[in-house]
Amino acid sequence: METSPSAAEFHDTERKSPVTPGMVIAALLVPLLATLGVASSYKVQSIHGDWVDRQQAACRHMPFPKMEHVAAWSGPVLGLSAMVVCLLLARWIRRRCGVRIWDTWPGLSAFVFAMLNIVAILLELFVLWAAYTPDGSGPILGDCG
Repeated sequence: METSPSAAEFHDTERKSPVTPGMVIAALLVPLLATLGVASSYKVQSIHGDWVDRQQAACRHMPFPKMEHVAAWSGPVLGLSAMVVCLLLARWIRRRCGVRIWDTWPGLSAFVFAMLNIVAILLELFVLWAAYTPDGSGPILGDCG
């Protein structure tokens, strides 16, 4: 007597974890946002250095560039956005496929980048704090005689 496979067996084979283009796009957003966050934190340092150089060249104190604050805030915002995208991707994969995030290759890559992004977020928060902390001695204008 031949028995047909049960409905539970069909159900398990149907949920194989299909990778959709939306999953791949969301997974690629995580490293992109994390990298942009680190790049904006690096830009804060170059903006500050250019501001100090302009003051020394003009031999006078100049107003603080507001773009430095925008770049300082964009670092943590982009870093935390990468974490939110990874969390939403994990929920989406769990609901749609019934597997954990690291069981699909887009989810695994997003998860690895999100874990590495934790250190980057700490760096971005430090840069944000440093942007609002006044210089102890201020920029040295040099010989303006």
